[in-house]
Amino acid sequence: MFKLIHIENIKTFYKWRTGIGFLAIGVLLPLMMIGMSLDIGHGPSAMAVRAVKDLSENFFIVGSIFNGFSAAYFVMNSLWVLIPFLIALVAGDQIAGENAAGTFRISLIRPTSRTQIISAKFITTLIYTVLLIFFLGLLSIGIGILLFGRGDFLVPRRGEILVLLEGQTWLRFGLAYLLAIWAMWSVASLAFFLSTLAENSLGPVIGTMAILIASLIISKTPLQIFNKVKPLLFTTYVDGWRKAFQEPIPWHEINSGVLYLAIYILGFFCP
Repeated sequence: MFKLIHIENIKTFYKWRTGIGFLAIGVLLPLMMIGMSLDIGHGPSAMAVRAVKDLSENFFIVGSIFNGFSAAYFVMNSLWVLIPFLIALVAGDQIAGENAAGTFRISLIRPTSRTQIISAKFITTLIYTVLLIFFLGLLSIGIGILLFGRGDFLVPRRGEILVLLEGQTWLRFGLAYLLAIWAMWSVASLAFFLSTLAENSLGPVIGTMAILIASLIISKTPLQIFNKVKPLLFTTYVDGWRKAFQEPIPWHEINSGVLYLAIYILGFFCP
C-alpha cells in the first residue's frame, strides 16, 4: 500500500496542474502582501481602519495595529474561493484524468485491487491538500512578518476587539490551519467523488465549484427556509478556522464541525 501511495504521489506531483496551485499562491500572495505594504505606507490602512472603526471613539491608538499576523489573517479570509478551486483542480483529475487517458483500466489489470488503487489516490489527494495549506500558511506568515513585523494580534470582530499576545497567536494560527486543512479535505473528497463519476477532469472541477458556491449561498443566506438545511451542509463548517481566534475557544462548536466534516469526508470516499 505504501508503494502504491508513493507511486501515486509521483504521478500526481509530476503533473503540470499540480504545480498550478503552488504557483498561483506563490505569485498572488506576495503581490497581496506588497499591496498591503504600499497601502499602509501611503496612509492609514483601510483594513486597520475597519478593524477599529467601532471603537475609535473609546480608544486612542498610537502606532500601527497591523502586523504580519494581521496580514496572514487577511489572506486566509481573501482566498476562500481560490483554494477550493486549486484543490478541486487536482482532486478532480485523480480518476477522471486517467479514465480519459485510458490508463486507469490498464492499472486495474494488475494484481493490485481496485480498492487499494483508489485508496492510494485518495490519500495522495489529502497529502496534496495538506501541503498546499501548509505552503499558504508558511508563505503568508513568513512574508507578513518580513514586511510588517511581529507583535500582538488584534482580531477584528464586530463591535469589539480581541487582542491576542504573540505567544498565543502562534498557537491560534496553528489551530486555524489544522481546521482549514480538515475543511479543505471535505472539498477534496467531494471533487474526488465526482471524479469517479466522470470521463474527464473538467466535469468534477466545475461540479465541485458549483456545489460549493450553491451550498455557501444557502449556508450564508439568513432566511428561515434554509435554517433546517444549513446544519446538513458541509459549507456551514468550512469556515470553522475562524473559531480559533475567538476567546474563549468554542471547543464544542469546533468538535461538532470536525465531526460533521468527517462524515462528509468518509461519505464521499467510495473505494
